[in-house]
Amino acid sequence: MAGTRARDITGDGGCGDGGLAARVGALDWTDVAARLDAEGWAVLPGLLDAAACGAVAGMYGQDAAFRSTVVMARHGFGRGEYRYFAYPLPEPVAGLRGALYPQLAVIANGWAAALGQAGRYPARHADWLATCHAAGQTRPTPLLLRYGPGDYNCLHQDVYGALVFPLQVAVLLSEPGRDFTGGEFVLTEQRPRMQSRACVVPLSQGDGVVFAVRERPVRGTRGVYRVAMRHGVSALRGGVRHTLGVIFHDAA
Repeated sequence: MAGTRARDITGDGGCGDGGLAARVGALDWTDVAARLDAEGWAVLPGLLDAAACGAVAGMYGQDAAFRSTVVMARHGFGRGEYRYFAYPLPEPVAGLRGALYPQLAVIANGWAAALGQAGRYPARHADWLATCHAAGQTRPTPLLLRYGPGDYNCLHQDVYGALVFPLQVAVLLSEPGRDFTGGEFVLTEQRPRMQSRACVVPLSQGDGVVFAVRERPVRGTRGVYRVAMRHGVSALRGGVRHTLGVIFHDAA
């Protein structure tokens, strides 16, 4: 019953666009899992085609599609803006959330086991959202970000409440070199007793990057330990950059 109710509210109980679901299913998920285990991130090439990227980016000015807008400079988050989508989520946002989650839940459960966590994530996203909503986390978290010249996003983690799905996806909707310059997606990790390591993720229009929200397991000589991760965007030198953020837990 709770899973059905969550599906009606969110509009993403299924995969939405059948072509999108097929594209997600065709990815090499064994390789994605291996890259996530090794680095904490992996590129998901060609999640959206150019037309879909343009359609989602074009939603930014449609006030009715969003529940709130954040001007980053007002909160010390960086520069630029982002808007949180309202329920029901539009396509292909709902389709991406629904299609990606079952694949990522398998990886997330492997991480939970490695970290000795008792709980497991359900196979269906609707069931996970029902758990979030029962805990008071009912606000949708997928978001659309817009950066202009000089804008950037400080390193951060998208947590939003006590219940956190450990993986999230960002999809680049603009084409580097054509629509904007600069604005690289950046990840950092902090291993125990080591200095932080930074990584710049190469993305083209329509590519996604899946990465750890907060931490990931790493196997060392003395067993498995937790590595904290943060993500952000470097300053744009010119143009406009739009990004779709797909987060799988809802906000309190």
